[in-house]
Amino acid sequence: MINITEINIFLRNSESLLAIAHIIIDDCFIVKSIKIIEGKNGPFISMPNTRNKNGQHRDICHPLNTETRNEIETRIIAKYNEVKNNPQTITSDFKETETE
Repeated sequence: MINITEINIFLRNSESLLAIAHIIIDDCFIVKSIKIIEGKNGPFISMPNTRNKNGQHRDICHPLNTETRNEIETRIIAKYNEVKNNPQTITSDFKETETE
């Protein structure tokens, strides 16, 4: 089981892109720029990705099994709903050009 120790949500004013999430795993590994997207069946996450020469999107990092993916998605969507309903819980700002 994955140990997500922190989740940060950065709300967006877009119809389909609801927010950007960063997660910290075991207080020692960060995954940035996980997109929260509005789908026809509700919100879902899209892992950080890049576009290859053929124009196809390829994940930069991703869970290796369904159980871990479901855990990450469930935790991120729950935190998104918490922040969406109480924007004061946002602790910092995120800019798309951020390159830490």
